[in-house]
Amino acid sequence: MSGQRTGWRRVLPTWRTVLGTVLLFLLLIIGGLVTGYLLVGIPPANSAAKAQSTVYLYSDGSELARDGEVNRQNVTLGHVPKSVQQAVLAAEDRDFYAESAVDPAAMLRAAWNTVTGKGKQSGSTITQQYVKNYYLGQEQTVTRKAKEFFIAIKLDREVSKDNILEGYLNSSYYGRNAYGIQAAAQSYYGRNAEQLTTAQGAYLATLLNAPSAYDITARPANRARVLARWNYVLDGMVKQKWLSQADRAALEFPMPRPAKPSAGLSGQRGYLVEAVKDYLVDHRILDEDTLRAGGYRITTTIGKKRQNALVKAVNTRLMDRLDDSRKVDRCVRAGGASIDPASGRVVALYGGIDYARQFVNSATRRDYQVGSTFKPIVFASAVQNDATTQNGERITPNTVYDGTNKRMTVNHGTRTGFAPANEDDRSYGPITVSEATDKSVNAVYAQMGIDVGPAKVKATAVDLGIPADTPSLASSQGAISLGTATPSVLDMTQVYATLAHHGTHRPYSLVDKVTRNEEAVELPEREETTAVPRTAADTTTSILRSVVDGGTGTAAQGAGRPAAGKTGTAEDDKAAWFAGYTPDLATVVAVLGQNPESAAQEPLYGAGGLARVNGGDYPAQIWADYTAAALKGRPVRDFSLRLEEGAESASPSPSGSDSASPDESGSPSAGPSDSPGAPTPTPGGPTRPTGGPTAPTSPAEPTPTAEPTNDVPTFEPQSDDLEQRLRWRWGGGG
Repeated sequence: MSGQRTGWRRVLPTWRTVLGTVLLFLLLIIGGLVTGYLLVGIPPANSAAKAQSTVYLYSDGSELARDGEVNRQNVTLGHVPKSVQQAVLAAEDRDFYAESAVDPAAMLRAAWNTVTGKGKQSGSTITQQYVKNYYLGQEQTVTRKAKEFFIAIKLDREVSKDNILEGYLNSSYYGRNAYGIQAAAQSYYGRNAEQLTTAQGAYLATLLNAPSAYDITARPANRARVLARWNYVLDGMVKQKWLSQADRAALEFPMPRPAKPSAGLSGQRGYLVEAVKDYLVDHRILDEDTLRAGGYRITTTIGKKRQNALVKAVNTRLMDRLDDSRKVDRCVRAGGASIDPASGRVVALYGGIDYARQFVNSATRRDYQVGSTFKPIVFASAVQNDATTQNGERITPNTVYDGTNKRMTVNHGTRTGFAPANEDDRSYGPITVSEATDKSVNAVYAQMGIDVGPAKVKATAVDLGIPADTPSLASSQGAISLGTATPSVLDMTQVYATLAHHGTHRPYSLVDKVTRNEEAVELPEREETTAVPRTAADTTTSILRSVVDGGTGTAAQGAGRPAAGKTGTAEDDKAAWFAGYTPDLATVVAVLGQNPESAAQEPLYGAGGLARVNGGDYPAQIWADYTAAALKGRPVRDFSLRLEEGAESASPSPSGSDSASPDESGSPSAGPSDSPGAPTPTPGGPTRPTGGPTAPTSPAEPTPTAEPTNDVPTFEPQSDDLEQRLRWRWGGGG
């Protein structure tokens, strides 16, 4: 009886059972590996070379473009400089020549990171990547990964490391439809692979990680990310002792040349296809690899008639007026986007004059300041947050601010050091918010941004549709209010579509349907959220109607419909914007200045024969022509607005202010009422400036005062810092 197990010992397994289970488990794994190794052979090469075309369709089902022609020219390893080979190894697999074909630890780590939400990672060696590219496909399945594992082991036993690296270099995708190192060298640097420098090779190696994200000419806003990855590659070469520290320090980033897309993507087609691709990848509908494999039918939201109308408006109002004999006219670019506010569908997109000539999409790039088109966001945030002036009065369209040029802004009695100039250095004295919006008075909105709070303004901007990581969106003090941020034309269209939809934000969409082999690909839900309360959105609409009726945006009246909008000009006049909407359609148009050789931003002075291009010129004219054509045949609808308390009437400019006469810029109009046909509001509202201390009665000869906020500096400090320059030099109003 002494050998019997009692108590817990009856329940716990014996060491023999544990050992037997472990051995059985190991035998099953070994058996599975052996079976897999024996059953999975090295298949013939797949044909990324046989990749199918992807067809892009307009919303009505007619063909927009086809994409998928493979650009590849294989070269031997001997035609690839050693330093370029080493750059690729530094980027993708530094122990390639010393390690086995697979790295189980890296695969498990990548799988764990993917499962835990740290992003998809392959965990693959160069051998495995080559197997995927050359023998298998890009689908993310367990079966494909298992085959990849066994084929890589077999290939490593039968083929030399040099041959595997050669195959990898020739089969990898580098973006711009370039497969292989030779096609990439030609596409990015216009030379053969054997002529690549170390710095150029390191950039091409950088592209392997995410080709579309690291093409710096297509995504200039990603410059910091590209340089970080390029430096990572070079630092890896130094760490592996493939490059000396001295040689590393002497290298400069080798800027690639702009892309030369295929003729099939010329005109607007290329811009539309690239925008749709980016949308599919960014929203994780398809990844780059599966999209590149082709065979998809993608129905876009783009309406053919509206797209043609937008192109015609840009050509008629802008491009046909340019003259190459004027140097500045060679720098003119244009971007436009149009969204149906109710559905969030992007119905038209203008990326540039021709994708084959200007590769960067002017509708989606994020590197130009939006100027005063940002001001409505500040006002909407003020209403949303029940913000008050420095004197404690609620901000409404009738609130009176001090519009004196270069007026020092104040935060709870303390001067901020931020004193922006109004356009043309004009002073307005006491002026209502509504009229300040009409005339795009920087002094008023700089103070309002401080009154609301920059953090709250940013939060409202993000809720309305501007990406949170947009450069300069977090500008300190009041600079954010004057449009120092650089969201894209499409981003700003999303903002104005949200205002048109009474503050309800529905993420925009560029895709209606995606199928492959007649099977539909699931599209993500686009949930509606309340970005700002309806009263905040509608009250903002009311003052933007006044901009079109009698402010800087009167050219938009050419649409022949009730409209709301805002003009904008970037610092140094490098961009001019008009953003506007009717109840049925939101559209933003920007005219941008870019040097065709250096790609540097250029002022638009003299463009198209105008001394200065403002948002109320070409952009508003394009907007009006397009909107009239896009809505032709549809009933004319007026806005139905619910205004904040105190916004029902607009007050006239107080006496003594230095505002423009009606003959110069139009008189301010009353904000619209809740319903059409309401009686005309009676002038009223506050007559005392509440946005800060009252300005001197004669701005040209300031009167001494004990109030520190009335001391308007007359000098301009020299500084390379954008924020500091804006404090003294910002003069871009409408």
